Amino acid sequence: MGKIENIRVRTDRRTQFLDVTNEVQAVVAKSSVQQGVCYVYVPHTTAGITINEHADPDVASDVEDFLDRLVPHRGPYRHAEGNSDSHAKTILTGTSQLIFVENGRLVLGHWQGIFFCEYDGPRERTMQIKVVPDPSGPS
Repeated sequence: MGKIENIRVRTDRRTQFLDVTNEVQAVVAKSSVQQGVCYVYVPHTTAGITINEHADPDVASDVEDFLDRLVPHRGPYRHAEGNSDSHAKTILTGTSQLIFVENGRLVLGHWQGIFFCEYDGPRERTMQIKVVPDPSGPS
């Protein structure tokens, strides 16, 4: 019931929000599911996934800047790797999202998009997507 699809994501900054809406929609389209749910999961402790406005790229930049001010890179942290801020930011955004699927399309608000949130880049990461049909409706 729905295979997990892995998508590779490459970032080029330490903190970066990448709009991955089209990539997720492509997986939904490939699944042929007409009605159900799409799970998006990021199996990392220093990266996350969120839904927010994607019409104006300044919004993503503003949120990146806000999180950098809220949880600064340098701080009185005990974790020796130097990326404690990245772990804290991941806790704030979370590592998964669930999006409804109707008529083979993601059900997102007019201004909404799906963002991969990098907090310890630049890196190449994995995003996992699983589309599951609604058992009570058409697949």
